[in-house]
Amino acid sequence: MKEKIIFTNGLIDLAQPRLGTKVIYKTDDFFASANRIISPTIPVFKDGVFDKHGKWMDGWESRRKRTIGHDYIILKLGKPGKISKIDVDTSHFIGNQPAMISIEGAFSKLNKINKLKWNSILSKKKVKANSHHFFSIKNKKIFSHIKFNIFPDGGVARLRLYGSIAKSKIFKNKKMNLASLLDGASVIACNNEHFGKAENILAPGKAKNMGDGWETRRRRDKGNDWLIMNSIDGNFIDKIEISTHHFKGNFPSHCSLQAAYLSSKSSKQIVNSSKKWKYLLKNTKLSANKTHIFKNSLMKKEKINHIKINIFPDGGISRFRIFGKKI
Repeated sequence: MKEKIIFTNGLIDLAQPRLGTKVIYKTDDFFASANRIISPTIPVFKDGVFDKHGKWMDGWESRRKRTIGHDYIILKLGKPGKISKIDVDTSHFIGNQPAMISIEGAFSKLNKINKLKWNSILSKKKVKANSHHFFSIKNKKIFSHIKFNIFPDGGVARLRLYGSIAKSKIFKNKKMNLASLLDGASVIACNNEHFGKAENILAPGKAKNMGDGWETRRRRDKGNDWLIMNSIDGNFIDKIEISTHHFKGNFPSHCSLQAAYLSSKSSKQIVNSSKKWKYLLKNTKLSANKTHIFKNSLMKKEKINHIKINIFPDGGISRFRIFGKKI
């Protein structure tokens, strides 16, 4: 059976807290905290659980509006960026979801809400109960703040803002982690992320648990699992770190790295060409719950901006870092 490839096209959720995104204003969150709407976890329903305000819900929920107007929250994005796709998730909100939603954006280096100039990102759209609502966005501006409107009130489980981080000024020849999510590195494609998203390995800090890493299902056929990432343009690759923290009985047997420097190509073209890329690290044994440090000896001077991580045959890794000079 032909393997299904997951194409992410380099998009990441700009609303995720680990980028520094946070809720800086809400009109009301009487029934459920506005902060839950950007939680990285899948929303859950806890049957029979109530708090002092009523039924506990995993999302943002305002009280029934008895005055003119509508409810909204304002997010300060941890990393400004362009938004390409949006997912408004009303999972488990049945009878208490909003009638409609809309989204606006602004760019400012300040947090003065009354000074923000809002631009429409998504006009008013109807929403359904217990559903994902996906929208493609045509507005190509860079935003630092997002205003999420619900009409007139109600609850939304999660808001995902998929896009790309605006490139910050990084000085050339600076030695840095070329695989940093915070500086714009992203996953383009992978063959499987059954237990943990591939993007997790580019996150800062040490993984909190297995769910905070990339983990594939148990392979029952030939081949191996892999991901392809778009790194920051670099050369003079020095140190490589591959961490298997928390993966004790499910770490890969070994791994390899391939790399290339590519001009603009489609994700499908990149995947098809990756089999022929040069090796940055050949088949190397991995161990459980450990940070492995390797010195690059195969591609010392070549430029790279794409990396393929092959794991054999399957399993999980928690973090990946590769240090070189920005070009």
